[in-house]
Amino acid sequence: MPTNNQNQNNQNGPTAMQTLQVFLEFFWVLIQLTYFNIEAIVRWFVPPPKKSVNGEIVLVTGAGHGIGKEFAMQYAALGATVIAWDVNEQNNLKTVKEINRLGYPKAYSYVCDVSNREKVFETVEKVRKDVGDITIIVNNAGIMPTHSLLEHTQKEIEAIFDINVLGHFWIIQAIMPSMLKRNHGHIVSISSCAGLSGLENLVPYCASKFAVRGYMEALRMELELIPNCQVKLTTIYPYMVDTGLCKKPIIRFAEAMTMLTPYEVAATAIDGQMRGVRHVSVPRLYWYMNNYFRMNAEKGMKAMKEFLGVSLGSDLS
Repeated sequence: MPTNNQNQNNQNGPTAMQTLQVFLEFFWVLIQLTYFNIEAIVRWFVPPPKKSVNGEIVLVTGAGHGIGKEFAMQYAALGATVIAWDVNEQNNLKTVKEINRLGYPKAYSYVCDVSNREKVFETVEKVRKDVGDITIIVNNAGIMPTHSLLEHTQKEIEAIFDINVLGHFWIIQAIMPSMLKRNHGHIVSISSCAGLSGLENLVPYCASKFAVRGYMEALRMELELIPNCQVKLTTIYPYMVDTGLCKKPIIRFAEAMTMLTPYEVAATAIDGQMRGVRHVSVPRLYWYMNNYFRMNAEKGMKAMKEFLGVSLGSDLS
């Protein structure tokens, strides 16, 4: 039973000692914020060293085309065994044959619809039996219809989330248990610069890419609850990429802000994964610019967007 003094303290609010403790804890948080900001600036100029991916088993979704193909090619060149997934069997096989023709370590082709949870689990189990446990995931597969929200059909919106978001969940749920068991692994998820700021004609797509950013941040929080967890996460935010998805790009400063090539996106992303960087935008400066403008008035973000003049026209017109 609480004493009369304890009841009186509870009624009168926190004691001077409790107040001092909260103040000191908050002051310590401010010190940590200062340290972490300085650390981030130093890391910009002196990035962490790369860790080899030689011998890793890397799953790349959407490996039959564009960025996914480049991921597969570049990981293979670095000595990793590549597990290529795509719904297009013909394109996927072309990627694997090209890797093998160049004499890189063995690459394997699997047809898998990432939006189908049962199929994902079946294919992961088949990979485990054929090759071994996947140690690096590259959640790359995605679709990007570009027209106004009211012109999007129900089928389109559902497909965007099924592939761009839910497919990531199914893959992670199927593979992360083995990573945790081995205490070794890395999950790379492709968001987008459209996952940092909204853009017209991309409402469902932006929502899906914001979701990728959100689930990766939340998943990191869960993993940090596990002592000495060595399963790492990296989220990638590319600017417009010349893969055919950006059908009608509108760029005011076209010479200075040219569309990215799949090669440079994959190269920058792999470099970030090997260094254990949590967030990688392509170009790298965009992540920091977005964080800066987010600290200003909302209208400031809109003013900068209008100045840059970057948008996408409708693919229906």
